[in-house]
This record gives sequence, structure tokens and C-alpha cells, in this order.
Amino acid sequence: MTASIRPATIEDAEIIGAIEAEADALLIAGLGAPDWPPTEDGLNRLGEPGFVLLLEDDTADPSPVGFVHVLDADGHAHLEQLSVVPSAGRQGYGRQLVTAALDEARQRGYSRVTLRTYAEIPWNAPFYASCGFLESIPETPFQRSLVETEASLGLDRYGRRVQMTALL
Repeated sequence: MTASIRPATIEDAEIIGAIEAEADALLIAGLGAPDWPPTEDGLNRLGEPGFVLLLEDDTADPSPVGFVHVLDADGHAHLEQLSVVPSAGRQGYGRQLVTAALDEARQRGYSRVTLRTYAEIPWNAPFYASCGFLESIPETPFQRSLVETEASLGLDRYGRRVQMTALL
């Protein structure tokens, strides 16, 4: 299948939220996490410092099937969210989005990209490791605040959380 990636626009806010909700449902079911935090509003994502890239499946009826959101947090690039609808999973779209995000971050002058994820879920840390991310230690105030936020939300009860970094 072919796909194209473009910067998301304000008109994409609703579909971004829908993609994230559909992708999160798979994770929530896999973790058995009935009290998962709510999906972030697509409009909020688009208003945060950084960038959002949208992937569209270029079939006869093109439609958005995934996105990646990279925050600019204290001058550092942080991959905040990667979502692909389950029906489009295992087709390389997630990898295409990560590659595009790393390329965009490099073009914007960043030297690395961080993220937080689950260590043992195959489409989390093992997937990101295959994209060039390595486990790392939270160093910045923003990164340490993410650890605190995750703890306050109880995300660690569903598995070990890790930070990972890709050097650009």
C-alpha cells in the first residue's frame, strides 16, 4: 500500500482525535486498562509547540489512518504520540510516521528525539528500538515531569514505563 505524509492542519483536528481514540482502544484492551486517561483533543495537539504529521492511505478512497505528534519541550523534540488505526496496522505506517518525524525534527535543528512508552509491549519499546531509539534516563525538567505525570495517572500498574532517545 502507498501512503503520503503531510503536516496536519486545523481541519484535521477531529480525525486526529478519532485516530487516537481508535488506536488507544487496542492498547486499552491489551492492557486491561478500564480507567485509561482520555484521548487528547486533536485541536489541543495542533496548538502545542512542535508539529503533527498526518499519514493518508493513498488507495482509491484516500483517508487519514495515522499521525505522529512531536512536541517542542524546553527546546527538545519529544515524540508525544504515535497512532495508527488498527485496521491499517502492520503495514509499515507507524514506521513511516516515525521516520518522517525524525526527519522533520532533524530539519528543525534538533539533535535527538525522546519518547516515553511501555517496555514490554511489542508495538511500543521493541518497535521504537527497531527505529533506532535506545532506553535513556530522563534528564530535563520536562522529561522528569512526564515520569511524575505517568505515576500520578497510575500508568506503571500496566507495565514498566521507559524513556527512549533517538540521536539524529
